[in-house]
Amino acid sequence: MALDKGVLTGFALFASMTDAQVSLLASRATARRVAEGSAVFEQGEPATSFYFLLDGRLKVRQITTDGQQVIVRIVNPGDLLGFACALSRPDYPGTATAVVDSVVAAWPSTNWNAFVEANPHLAMSAIRTIGQRLDEAHTRIREMSTQEVERRVAHTVLRLVDQAGKAEAGGTRVDFPISRRDIAEMTGTTLHTVSRILSAWEAQGLVEGGRRKLVVRDAAKLAKLAEAPRD
Repeated sequence: MALDKGVLTGFALFASMTDAQVSLLASRATARRVAEGSAVFEQGEPATSFYFLLDGRLKVRQITTDGQQVIVRIVNPGDLLGFACALSRPDYPGTATAVVDSVVAAWPSTNWNAFVEANPHLAMSAIRTIGQRLDEAHTRIREMSTQEVERRVAHTVLRLVDQAGKAEAGGTRVDFPISRRDIAEMTGTTLHTVSRILSAWEAQGLVEGGRRKLVVRDAAKLAKLAEAPRD
């Protein structure tokens, strides 16, 4: 379906653009609803479009050469994704799946070069996004190389709260469905190990779990656990 330009102007990426620039972007876009569990694009598919998340939440998963699944990124409203064309690669490096019912704006990849040349803010946003992804990747590599599993899980949970935390009575809830398997894929460990760690934290009052639910009850203690290596 067509996209109204007013939908875009509420996001920081488009706030500094002129009315004409936003109108042009909106006129070339297609709004697409993505049901929970459905893919926006699949790993290895030709990168025919790039996207902007308008509403909802997505997770980007990669399958490694040895068949392991790894969640490499959570996509929040206001994020660009799928712009493989900016990296000069012809296919999508991962699969983006809706964690909840979501809405994306899509543009043909053939529009990318013209758009970034005419809209410096779009180009800078893409550069920042690439930089953030590299920083996140370096952080995760460092954590997996130097930290025990419990610390890695603590860092991951704290990042989720920082990116998508919603305050509620007695704590902060990760504001989208998140499973123990998801956390295992984010930290490069097994479901059994993550379940054991989270169960121990629940007993200590640090977190509260449930079916695809995670609430941090004591972020300060969890932060100490993340930063202090065990003897």
